[in-house]
Formats: sequence, structure tokens, C-alpha cells
Amino acid sequence: MPSFDKLRTNGAASLTDAVHAIMRDAAERAILPRWQTLAQHEVTQKAADDVVTVADHESEAILAEGLSRLLPEATLVGEEAAHADAAVLGRLGDALCWIVDPLDGTNNFAAGKPPFGVLVALAERGETIAGWLYDPLTGRLCHAHRGHGAWIGDERVTACASGEEPPVAAISLIFMDPARREAVKRHIAPHYRLVDIPRCAAEQYPRLVLGANDVSIFERTLPWDHAAGILFLNEAGGRAARPDGSPYRVDQHARPGLIGAATPRLWDDLAERMAALG
Repeated sequence: MPSFDKLRTNGAASLTDAVHAIMRDAAERAILPRWQTLAQHEVTQKAADDVVTVADHESEAILAEGLSRLLPEATLVGEEAAHADAAVLGRLGDALCWIVDPLDGTNNFAAGKPPFGVLVALAERGETIAGWLYDPLTGRLCHAHRGHGAWIGDERVTACASGEEPPVAAISLIFMDPARREAVKRHIAPHYRLVDIPRCAAEQYPRLVLGANDVSIFERTLPWDHAAGILFLNEAGGRAARPDGSPYRVDQHARPGLIGAATPRLWDDLAERMAALG
């Protein structure tokens, strides 16, 4: 069984190849066979505006087994395991920790529509050091290692703005309290052309890198949703950070608020407007 030191010595490509194979295996065995074929009993209400499917649970089991075998010294935090036992979240600050969203965009998947994906991140003492965003329908793999740039497949990518004026914004209002939601609608939204959020971080972060969206606002910042995408965007030359400019840490997931932008200038403009809300 390989160690992290050996994988680090062999380079980012070696680790990415191994993680990609595990993600693809989970998608091919647990997710794609149920795409648009889910039975009613295979979908369960998880929260007021959230569902979980048998594909989520089976994908997480496959990912957990494969990633634990790849790096046995790393702990693992999966979305569904954390939902079942919140104590699992205490592992997020460990020396090495895998963070897994086995089926990102479950509501879309359960409704039989894209986008959806698989997210995996590797954190070292609370800081994300590698991240992978996999789209099972297209086979697109976005990935990044800290200090080594952002990649889609074998091609290195640089984040670019849409070039539109006003800039394009995907603003997630779902988890904001009513007063803040109204303040954002009144004082932030008029400065942008609003587009629908994909309800899938595995799609939203690539949109910020690829020039489809310029900025995004997130209120809820759970690590399985954001750890991989934040690293991918930052390594691509965009910016994702807390509204006060501090970096995102996976072990501070309960803290609300996150801004993502295709360029640092777009991030600064939005952060300034958000600061004015108080």
C-alpha cells in the first residue's frame, strides 16, 4: 500500500491517476447505472430541501474503500458518514484527511437531470492540498495540487472572466437568513447579470474558471462541497476566499460565507460590496 510520502515523491500526476481511477470506478458502479432509472424507494428525504439516494451511499462506500487503500494513513470524512454521525467532522483537522462528496448535485441526479459530479479533496491539518472534480456524464476531470496549477485532464488551465458587462453572477441564496437574502438582492444583485446556480459545486467552480460565470456567493461552506473547487479556482489564478479575505479551511466549515471569482479584481469588487452590507 503506497504512502503519501511515496506518492508525493512520484508527483501530482501519480496521485491524480490513482484518485481518478477510484472516482471513475464509483461512478461506473454506483452512479451511472442509476442515472434516470432510480426507483422511488431509492430516494430518501434528507432535509427540507435535500435528498439522498442509494447511489450516494454506494458511491461513498466505493470511494472510502479505494481512497483508504491508496493512503491508509489518511482519515476520511464523507458527506453521508458525517450526516449519520457528526463526530466524524472532528477528523477534518487531522494530519491527512480525505474529504468526499460521493454524488454532488444529488437533487439534480434524483430529478434525472444534470449537472452532478463526484468531489474528492485531500487536506493536511485543515488545509486543502489536492482536489478533484469529476463529471461522470462527460468524463471531465478538473484537478489541482497546491502550488502546481489547475488542470482539466492533461491541459493546464487559467481562469478567465466572461468579458460581459455587467459581470455574470451565480448567487446562492438558499441558506441565507431572510434579512441577508433581501440585502443581497437589493444591494448586490443589481450590479451583475444573474444566472441560475447549478446546485452542483462540481459544475460551479469550473464555470468560474472557464469564463461562463464571473462571481459566485456561497453561504453554506461544507468541506465536501467546496474544498476541491476552491483549490482548483485558486490554482487557476481566480480567487476563492472568505468575504474578509481569509483563506478557507476545511476545519472551519461551520463558518458561513464564501466568495468565488474568475479574477482577483472581480473578487475585490464583490467583497467590497458585501462588506458594505455589514
